[in-house]
Amino acid sequence: MGWLILLLLIAASAAALRLMKVPSGLLTAAAAALLFGAAGYALQGRPDMAGSPTPAVPTSDIAPLTEARHAFFGNFSAEEAWLRMSEGLARAGDTENAVGILQNAVGRYPSSPQLWIGLGNALVDHAHGLTPAAEYAYRRADELSPGYPAARFFYGLALARSGQREAAVAVWRDVLANAPPTASWRPLIEQGIAALDRPAPEGPSRRPLD
Repeated sequence: MGWLILLLLIAASAAALRLMKVPSGLLTAAAAALLFGAAGYALQGRPDMAGSPTPAVPTSDIAPLTEARHAFFGNFSAEEAWLRMSEGLARAGDTENAVGILQNAVGRYPSSPQLWIGLGNALVDHAHGLTPAAEYAYRRADELSPGYPAARFFYGLALARSGQREAAVAVWRDVLANAPPTASWRPLIEQGIAALDRPAPEGPSRRPLD
């Protein structure tokens, strides 16, 4: 099956190049490049190898984003309207505008760590994983609130949502090591560590390609 897909891709690429009226010289070079790639696949490809993606952790297994945010910043902050609009759009599947709202918000209020954290969360939602832009947002939030663990908690949550369970647990254990025993947000982090310490669910079995 893997070889059939490869041959179909080569044929489709060649047909597209002809439709685009690529000059014959360039068409020959493109065909040579496609065949070279196919030869490399024939020598080194492993079409029979099953995939083994790292399972990400749904946010709901740890704490909903809004609930977690309120644990660190309370329910009635000045940023609440921006964040609720963004989170509502994300829940409706409009992650692009969810990001756009918070990009606008941090542009207006660049010294708000809560808005930077919200932007990081929105970027993770939009990309379905941690990105350099989201990492920057969490880092900026951490710089704006030195000593307060909110940014590191949500960075750990983003790691977990990206399938990096061990890295997330390491971040959270470091936070707990320096957390006051009576901190209101401490149980949230302990709950997250407990969730990630459970064995990762096995993904659906995949039949090797023919």
